[in-house]
Amino acid sequence: MQQDPSPALPRPTVPRPPSMLRLAWASLAGTAIEFYDFFVYGTAAALVLGPLFFPSFSPLAGTLAAFGTFGIGFLARPLGSVVFGHIGDRYGRRPVLLGSLLLTGLATVAVGCVPTYATIGAAAPLILLALRFMQGLGLGGEWGGAVLLTAEHAPEQRRGLWASFPQAGPAVGFLLANGMTLTLSATLSDGQFAAWGWRVPFWAAGVLALAGLWLRRSVEETPQFRALADTGRRSDAPLSEVVRGHWRLLLLTGGALSLGYAVFYAVTTWSLAYATEHLRVDRTVMLACVMTAVALKGLMTPVVAVLGDRHGRRPLCLVGSAMCLVWMFPFVALLRTADPLLMTLGCLGGLLGMVTMFAVVGAYLPELYAPRIRCTGAAVGYNLGGVLGGALTPLVATALADGSGPPWGVAVYLSAVALLSLVCFALLPETNPTLVRSRTGVGKKSGPDAGAGTGAAEAAAPA
Repeated sequence: MQQDPSPALPRPTVPRPPSMLRLAWASLAGTAIEFYDFFVYGTAAALVLGPLFFPSFSPLAGTLAAFGTFGIGFLARPLGSVVFGHIGDRYGRRPVLLGSLLLTGLATVAVGCVPTYATIGAAAPLILLALRFMQGLGLGGEWGGAVLLTAEHAPEQRRGLWASFPQAGPAVGFLLANGMTLTLSATLSDGQFAAWGWRVPFWAAGVLALAGLWLRRSVEETPQFRALADTGRRSDAPLSEVVRGHWRLLLLTGGALSLGYAVFYAVTTWSLAYATEHLRVDRTVMLACVMTAVALKGLMTPVVAVLGDRHGRRPLCLVGSAMCLVWMFPFVALLRTADPLLMTLGCLGGLLGMVTMFAVVGAYLPELYAPRIRCTGAAVGYNLGGVLGGALTPLVATALADGSGPPWGVAVYLSAVALLSLVCFALLPETNPTLVRSRTGVGKKSGPDAGAGTGAAEAAAPA
């Protein structure tokens, strides 16, 4: 019998695509931990940081100063998105996931170790300011890496759903941060909480950061970035490319997303300070009200994301902006009652409007940019909204609410931000690939720029 002189070679092994569920949980865990770090500071600023680090100020001025250090974190976030966005577009999404989490975790643990003003004087608030800035740098990079991890791996018909997992991270982080604060507040005396209890959540951030790094250790690079690297099409200067070619898109997304930040921090940070200081609501009761509303908001995130996959990103954003616009006065009125059930209802109404927008943003922003500049463009636009909405809202709302009457000025301010957001979303295009193809008849794009959005919206929103 004649033998075949060329024995069969083993078939090359084709790498299995990563599990979307595993990637989604890794992205959610990381954003939850990083936002835990961020929210721990916001809660502490509302409850104790004023008298501990600004004791010579009046109660109002001390709270404003504490919220000022809170706002520094938002000012640092665009810088963090630039730094980590450059890394993500030049060297890959995976280094962003690890580096941003490590930076934020270290800064948060360090905040829990800072001596108060009574111990080291004026150096205490300065150190606090520097660490808050580091927190903002890390968080500014986290969102882009986490969202692209899921958006660039996901099938396009379910991209909104999978990209919503990182968007649920803030709710989980808030519940972790405030759950720990609520437990400590309920079990410690006021003196114990002010002396050392407020530091415990900051120290716990170290354990959470290590857990997050362990979860992300085996995360694979996204197919879009691998394709860009293989073909040599990575951007040399992604920030310059984004600013020169898409500055209008940056401004529109920053203005559009400012509402989500404004509403979220009005509900979770300003209302906590207002209710405890002006309405004399027990801080444990108010924390429970806010946490209930945030938990329900988190549960609604994937539900709204599925609607975005079916009906488009832009319609959901417009509906969410309109919901916030009509709810801001009822929110203030319900908060003013000091009734736990009504305060929870007021907070929940605002957060449901906010999540109707933000549940789809994880898919929407990446789809606005081509893969070569996506990490920078999406992250800078997202964090620009944080500066406009998150940094200013606790400060402005606290100043407007000074007095014995109802804080209607806060409702006016939030309504104005809602109107700005509504206009900006109206000027942005739809990006859902299935809907865009059905309306335009354009076929699916191939090559390294295919995948999680081709940046086709850039043509619809030219500079």
